[in-house]
Amino acid sequence: MPRLANLYFKTAICFLIIGIAMGLLMSISQDHAPTGAHAHTNLLGWVTMAIFGGYYALNPAKAETRLAVLQYWVYTGGVTVMVPSLYLLLTGNPGMEPLVAISSIITFIGVLLFAGVIFSRSKAVTQPNALPSA
Repeated sequence: MPRLANLYFKTAICFLIIGIAMGLLMSISQDHAPTGAHAHTNLLGWVTMAIFGGYYALNPAKAETRLAVLQYWVYTGGVTVMVPSLYLLLTGNPGMEPLVAISSIITFIGVLLFAGVIFSRSKAVTQPNALPSA
């Protein structure tokens, strides 16, 4: 498995742990104000990063490009800043709004970079196995 795919899976599992901890905290405290941060943690952190990791695992040639590595750092940086700033915003800290906005834009740039990786001309190394004929 390419190093980048493994890094994405490790980062994704960290976000899953954080997302579950957030959900438990909301449930225990009966304060569901940060539900949006909880959802972003699980969807952008856990699910999307696991999908990125799966893509890079299936396309190791693309995982070795500078664009793919840049994409990891931009996207991960955006989500890593967005999650706590959104949590603080939703729990009553309106001063976090600019940070949420900036980190959201950075995260979106990371998604656009991933689109660039997908549409790049690098060939996928792993090809699906042909099904045996009956």
